[in-house]
Amino acid sequence: MNFNNFTIKSQEAIQQAQQIAQGYGNQQIENEHILKAIFEVDENVTPFILKKLNVNLTTLKQILDKQLESFPKVSGGDIMLSREANKTVIEASNIAKKMGDEYVSIEHLLLAILNSKSAIAQSLKDQGVTEKGMKAAIQELRGGENVTSQSAEETYNSLNKYAKNLNQLARDGKLDPVIGRDEEIRRILQILTRRTKNNPMLVGEPGTGKTAIAEGLAHRIVDGDVPENLKSKEIYSLDMGALIAGAKYKGEFEERLKAVIKEVTSSEGDIVLFIDEIHTLVGAGGGQGAMDA
Repeated sequence: MNFNNFTIKSQEAIQQAQQIAQGYGNQQIENEHILKAIFEVDENVTPFILKKLNVNLTTLKQILDKQLESFPKVSGGDIMLSREANKTVIEASNIAKKMGDEYVSIEHLLLAILNSKSAIAQSLKDQGVTEKGMKAAIQELRGGENVTSQSAEETYNSLNKYAKNLNQLARDGKLDPVIGRDEEIRRILQILTRRTKNNPMLVGEPGTGKTAIAEGLAHRIVDGDVPENLKSKEIYSLDMGALIAGAKYKGEFEERLKAVIKEVTSSEGDIVLFIDEIHTLVGAGGGQGAMDA
């Protein structure tokens, strides 16, 4: 089986499934090994989809472990895909083609496992998971986008993953009140209400309160103390640490950043993106011969 058209995450899952099978003393990789591997390598796609489908992850993982323990233990010999697991991998590739995707990603493997005749597929169905429901959750996660790169999973739900919703933090009482910055906040409100040239830049030494101004603006919006056309706006603060963390492949950082910007622009002006320490974007992600931002 050629895995070149698989995303990096799905390749990692297949490799990890082999390690898991070896750890359990199993000679064949089953769908249960693949699903356990997916849980281990993927912190984004699978939890989102299964939570959307109201699956109890703790219970499912316990069932999965029992199923893995039940497989026959064989010492020595090469570890290979079982007939059922091989069907799953081929089915995942077919699903990707039907969905118009260029690469086989984690969600294609999940759909293929659900459609298989393995015990874990029945366990998923017993928890109320359906193909229709899973496809709907996938569409929501992707935002209607297709898989066009090998690091596609890193770009899903990017805004919530790489930015903080300051409005929500203000509603939850997790932002301190801002005092003495009324003039600066008022000026930013004026700039944001313009039709053009409406991107304010806050310039100042570290620790002088630039971030506090953005937080103060979020407080104002939540309290309704802003012009009418700004009352529906949500302010997100880009988390540069999260954006850069783990971006080890060429172009991965740039893809994450582009995915965030795409989500912001697709909101049609309802999202205001605050980029703290924007100068750190220059040179970020420039490892392994990649261009910086």
